[in-house]
Amino acid sequence: LGAEVSYYIPNRIGEGYGLSCGAIDHLAKKGVQLIITVDTGITATDEAELILSLGMELIITDHHECYADVPRAYAVVNPKQQDCPYPFKELAGVGVVFKLICACEIYLAEKRGESVKDAVLAVCREYVDLTAIGTIADVMPIIDENRYIVAVGLDAVQNTNRCGLN
Repeated sequence: LGAEVSYYIPNRIGEGYGLSCGAIDHLAKKGVQLIITVDTGITATDEAELILSLGMELIITDHHECYADVPRAYAVVNPKQQDCPYPFKELAGVGVVFKLICACEIYLAEKRGESVKDAVLAVCREYVDLTAIGTIADVMPIIDENRYIVAVGLDAVQNTNRCGLN
């Protein structure tokens, strides 16, 4: 979409799980303007406040249980939030991100007057293999949407051009 994107994977031994103030400071010094978490952040209220105080934006994608108060962020995408109407609550962290990518593509397709179905199918073709592997690795129940993601994704893995999967 034209954004300059990088990533940060915390060292779990030295930094622990999830967002850390050290990582946030490091990203701020690099000029990062938006942090999107993957599979973490739903309990990071202090870290979210630090991000906001540094003038950055935060989007949290997570699938873990929520406290009553979720961190302040531009968006919090987690089907286990109390007020979330999404019917399937057992998505893996990668499944939540997959759904976010689908939502972005739907928005863009509608804006361009293109087929929403084609947009979602394109996302599936591009990412369902990785989403299936992540769902299995996260030891999620293989029911409902997860069952479909894994079935379609494992089929895609058999015909992948991804170096790491080949």
